[in-house]
Amino acid sequence: MNKLTLKLDLQDSVYNTAIRLVAGAVCMINDEDVDDIEDFKVCVTESLLILKSCGYEQAVCLFSADGGTLCEIRGLGGTPCEGENNELSLALIPALVSRCDIRKNGSIIESIELEL
Repeated sequence: MNKLTLKLDLQDSVYNTAIRLVAGAVCMINDEDVDDIEDFKVCVTESLLILKSCGYEQAVCLFSADGGTLCEIRGLGGTPCEGENNELSLALIPALVSRCDIRKNGSIIESIELEL
């Protein structure tokens, strides 16, 4: 089983570097192409920024290399809201991965699932 779950504080951007390293490692398990690895890391980072702008204090990242390269990122805590200035990120992410599911409660983004 190739799964890893990480919980991080969105208020401290130093954790973004660690998450990018984990995202790259998960991609390596599935022998992904170098360009795809970089795209996946960008999408994970952008997803974290979206959730931060939506008022979440923390995020849980569920990585899986079983049957494909996946990451589900869920917002936790804080005072969730619609978020501002996410249009570019929301347009970029689906262009870089084969699947991007954005789950909302009304108009508030709750989680983003990415698959290479």
